[in-house]
Amino acid sequence: MKLIQQGAEAKIFLDKSVINKDRIPKSYRHPQLDKQIRTRRTRSESKILTKAHDLKINVPKVLNTDKFNIEIEYIEGDRLSETLNSYPKKKQFKSMQQLGEQTALLHKNNIIHGDLTTSNTISSDNKIFLIDFGLGFISTKIEDKAVDLHLIKQALEAKHFQNHEELFEQFTKGYQWSDSEKILERLKIVEKRGRYKH
Repeated sequence: MKLIQQGAEAKIFLDKSVINKDRIPKSYRHPQLDKQIRTRRTRSESKILTKAHDLKINVPKVLNTDKFNIEIEYIEGDRLSETLNSYPKKKQFKSMQQLGEQTALLHKNNIIHGDLTTSNTISSDNKIFLIDFGLGFISTKIEDKAVDLHLIKQALEAKHFQNHEELFEQFTKGYQWSDSEKILERLKIVEKRGRYKH
């Protein structure tokens, strides 16, 4: 197994065509509490991914779940955080529209990604896949869905600043469903709140 990523919450290994996500213990937490938290988060991520996959949303398939570990199908392709800027403009716009469509499907089914950025987006076989639902949860709240949009907008401003406004506009073209207008209105409130904090 090859270690391909290490974050604060987990180590990510690649074993042939399988991603192995191993939630690491936190020494600052009481051992029993730590086990409970890691088990709950692993189970939650597995359930969310399985629900999204069953709904035909472009996410990797869960192959196996253990106490602190999930085995997930490996999606081979471009991580948008690394490649979006180098795409021709037409492909950039198409990718963002597709990301908007996939996010709309998530939100329509009350799935919140929790870390919606281009780092957690893979372009593969002309499709956009969402990965890493470690911070994901289920919610019917307009606010939670608006925060997801705030995250992707911030990611575009930070990593793809050359034409971030156009890219977000393309995202909103794809993000069309019954509640999209309400959520985009709430996004304006979320953004104002963010500005006042700094």
